[in-house]
Amino acid sequence: MPAPKAGTHHGNKLHVKKGDTVMVLSGKNKGQSGVVLFALPETQKVVVEGVNIVKKHVKPSAGNTAGGIEERPGALHASKVGLIDPETGRPTRIRKQIQDGKKVRVGAASGKVID
Repeated sequence: MPAPKAGTHHGNKLHVKKGDTVMVLSGKNKGQSGVVLFALPETQKVVVEGVNIVKKHVKPSAGNTAGGIEERPGALHASKVGLIDPETGRPTRIRKQIQDGKKVRVGAASGKVID
């Protein structure tokens, strides 16, 4: 088995998942929040609704006969977003705990179960 590249993640797990409300912690979109539209664990990226809007040039197709330039949310690295704690309304780190035989996410600041 070849040695892994530097900076790669073996487990391909993210601390956020689709449907979570997150806030951007760094970069040009710092402070913006939105819902995770989809997560890409193999590249450690997430796409957040209304954040990191990019312009995409699209060719005309059957569904979009005009083509043109679309604005859509681009992917962000998962380390740049923090999960919003429903208890405090602020971004928090998470811990994983086992409760009733299931692994659940727990907000580090409030100690409340997020899942």
